[in-house]
Amino acid sequence: MGSSFGDRLRQERLARSLTQAELGGALYSASYISLLENGRREPTVEIIKQLSRQLQLAPHSIEEWVQPISSEESGYLIASLYARQCWDTRDYVGAAQSAGSAAEKAIASHDSVTWWNMAYLQANSLLRCGGQAEALDVLKKLLNHALTADSDALTLRTRQTMAAALLSMGRLPEAIEEATLAIEIGSGDTDEEYAAYLIALQTLVGALAEAGDLEGAWQHCLTLADAVTDSTPTQLAGEIHWVIGNVAFIRQDVNTGLFHHAQAGRLLSPTQDLSRWAQFNKATAWVRLAAGVVEPATLEAIERSELAHSVVGATRTEALEVSLLRARWLYLNGDMPAALALLESIGSEREALATHIAGDTALLLGKVLKAQGRMEDALAAFNEAKSMFTDAGATERISQAMESIVEIESLRRSGTRT
Repeated sequence: MGSSFGDRLRQERLARSLTQAELGGALYSASYISLLENGRREPTVEIIKQLSRQLQLAPHSIEEWVQPISSEESGYLIASLYARQCWDTRDYVGAAQSAGSAAEKAIASHDSVTWWNMAYLQANSLLRCGGQAEALDVLKKLLNHALTADSDALTLRTRQTMAAALLSMGRLPEAIEEATLAIEIGSGDTDEEYAAYLIALQTLVGALAEAGDLEGAWQHCLTLADAVTDSTPTQLAGEIHWVIGNVAFIRQDVNTGLFHHAQAGRLLSPTQDLSRWAQFNKATAWVRLAAGVVEPATLEAIERSELAHSVVGATRTEALEVSLLRARWLYLNGDMPAALALLESIGSEREALATHIAGDTALLLGKVLKAQGRMEDALAAFNEAKSMFTDAGATERISQAMESIVEIESLRRSGTRT
């Protein structure tokens, strides 16, 4: 009995990101939960009832775990536990592979719940290691599954993650559509559902901001700001301040941006999630530079991002985005030769970038070339940027590229060089 019950208990606890102490609550110690998970204690009826409340499961579903475990079930439980372990140690490639294996074995055994959890973990792991297209394929299967169709909470989580995948691919209109569908479901009745709703709001804000709808993005930022209370988990509160600060910077409200990013920097912990901390420093440097904030704190954010990404093992996409930050810093500080060399290197791998980020690379390249007096080359870069922004649906960036194109063509017609 112990192996079947204990393994399932551990799996469901980890799926909810609960510690053993949190699962035990006020009635059972962490050490007692550990004994249950290791098969060294037998669950009574009262224990099953209490654990079902903590896990938000029907008692009869937990009672079924007491039945002897089959070899097939053992196989996918082991794979699922290994997938969780890989995720916790930031081995996202291993997590994606093990979760995919567990999902296949679970569906073969007609265990839809385990299949859903493992497929969802597989999709998130793929996103963390740069496999956006593969993640999107998995998420589409989840969205079409009966379990998802019957649950607003699961639908919200799936659509939010789809929106995040589409955003990272530069497919902005689709990302906005999915994130909008997610938040229209509502905030739900549980803390987990409310957290998923807030994450969906953040994704929508990011997609709207990238697409140039700053007013729409800011209205959702106000909703996010109202949602932060003393009881909001520290990491979630930090990420909300991060998103609000991003939009404030893009709107040229530098003081508000600095305030919210200072809050985010205080709340987000590199010890809790070094990868997210690296991404935050990349983001704050990006929007600071876009707002023209060229100061030591901005350089520190770039350097922290470079260091943290080197420690966690950045994907090629992340490494290129950090290099683009450094190129923008060099441009704003007048070092055109170094900026150009870096941008040409990034451009040779632009297929690894989201479409709108590749457009940003071309736009910055055009500015560097223009500063060097290479007007024809600059014009070609600006036109390339315009094309990429159009493909991505980044309307405000299209305007930026067009302004540069019009300026150069006007200079060319008048025979003036700068």
